[in-house]
Amino acid sequence: MSTAEAAPATAPESEVDPFSLDALADPVPWQTQLREQAPVVRLSRYGAYVLSRHADVKAALRNWADFESGAGTGLQDYRKEPSWRPRSLLLEHDPPEHTRYRDAVDPLLLPRALQHLRPVFEQAASALLDRLLPAGRIDVVTDLAEPYVVQVFADAVGLGTEGREHLLPYGHSIFNSFGPLNDLFRSTQQAAAGATEWVGAQCRRESLAGDGIGAAVWALADDGTVTEQEAPILVRSLLGAGLDSTVAGLSAAVQCLAARPDQWAVLRADPDQARHAFEETLRYESPVQNVFRTTTRDVVVAGTRIPAREKVMLLLAAANADPRRYEDPLEFRVGRRGHGQLDLGLGVHQCIGQHVARMEGEAFLRVLARRVAAIDLLGPGERKPNNSLRSWKSLPVALTPA
Repeated sequence: MSTAEAAPATAPESEVDPFSLDALADPVPWQTQLREQAPVVRLSRYGAYVLSRHADVKAALRNWADFESGAGTGLQDYRKEPSWRPRSLLLEHDPPEHTRYRDAVDPLLLPRALQHLRPVFEQAASALLDRLLPAGRIDVVTDLAEPYVVQVFADAVGLGTEGREHLLPYGHSIFNSFGPLNDLFRSTQQAAAGATEWVGAQCRRESLAGDGIGAAVWALADDGTVTEQEAPILVRSLLGAGLDSTVAGLSAAVQCLAARPDQWAVLRADPDQARHAFEETLRYESPVQNVFRTTTRDVVVAGTRIPAREKVMLLLAAANADPRRYEDPLEFRVGRRGHGQLDLGLGVHQCIGQHVARMEGEAFLRVLARRVAAIDLLGPGERKPNNSLRSWKSLPVALTPA
């Protein structure tokens, strides 16, 4: 990517609406269409540009100087209109301000700081299966993924036990906000009104257990690393992005394995491949379908000019299925190596909770492979439409104990 030089091309237009209910229900055809149409495509409906090839999306994620996050990581441009909520200090700021916040919080969420949680996550998964296996028939989303992720994540942050049901509607509304302010956005905002107030209260120092990640964030205020005004906003950032995407990823992993008995057999034979199975799910399903950036200057991508101050959709799902990067990308393979999947981002703005999410997913799939002999789908399931998150609302299965 470089400053425009010799007659760069103009991006072709597309009438595709990525946020229509039909497009959200069946994203692969139009995502493939955009990726193969051109390296850069302009969405005429929204006046935004789209990058959908793996190499281009990867480069843009790493290039915060040309593709800023400070103007919002959704379709809304905070330089042109006010944000509907206070901006995230981690997600919606750029260096040098972002560097100070990221350097403060990162050490709390690195693998070495989280190792003590691995047996806790596995114990929680095993205890949940103790309750579910006798029933045989369960809903993967409401009986398994949601209660597991809410419990282990909320415990890790240090939230109280009362009111945790607010976490999922709050997260769902956050992900919906990254698209247009459409009916999906408005409906989830209404549904999450009480949840938003509850989440704000949980971010206060006095609401958090003394041994959790939230308290560790507040300790940064005690030593002057962040201010007392910034600490609750940083805790809120964890709660906004740390649940729904993991629930979506874990639900999708079970669906992918249930639909492919040969791949389930691979994991059953070697439960230590759980990490690869979860990583392949993030590539194949791409729970976080897209993120937005804003160009800070005229930028040329693959010979095509994107003007300054324009919104750019980074279509993570299309990049994760790019045949230029992956062999047989539409196949789900537990043993796939060298993923380079982009669902958790790259560069300075990569997902702050990625190590927690990976540990949660890996722990549950490992326990599942040891405890369950077969997973049989009992129907097609039902999707939950969201402007930027691909997830399940319901997924009935039958579990056969090992």
